[in-house]
Amino acid sequence: MRRKDREVTKFEEMIAIMEKCDVCRIALNNQGYPYILPLNFGMKAEDGHVELFFHGACEGTKYDLIRADNRASFEMDCGHTLITEWETQNCTMDYESVVGQGHIEIVPDEEKYDALCILMRHYHQEDFPVSRAIMTHTVVFKLVVESMTGKIRSKKK
Repeated sequence: MRRKDREVTKFEEMIAIMEKCDVCRIALNNQGYPYILPLNFGMKAEDGHVELFFHGACEGTKYDLIRADNRASFEMDCGHTLITEWETQNCTMDYESVVGQGHIEIVPDEEKYDALCILMRHYHQEDFPVSRAIMTHTVVFKLVVESMTGKIRSKKK
């Protein structure tokens, strides 16, 4: 990372940033081009390991790409504030972000309910009754994070 003064190295601090984000973008390999998807997500973080959970319809391009190559990168960001410096005629943006990579696994049917509950908890809907009937029409997958880095750009820092 070029700007070491903005780097977030502590696992707990990266998790705190991720907890504030409401969208995670994943990038899959599409014949040499990245295929990027913005997705709602849930997260399980324990013992220095992170799993990101996603859901979607039962078919589509992302599943074809995952079957061909289950490696993925991810990015999420939050805390955006435009900073304008009128005196110097300069502007910048405050933000917090985490980027990383890992591999994707399809969540087995018997684990779907718990994974969807993790997803709902991320959006502060702990008591939302997930329909078991809809789960037959839903694929749940997780990105097992292998590495990640965080960055904060803040005038307050």
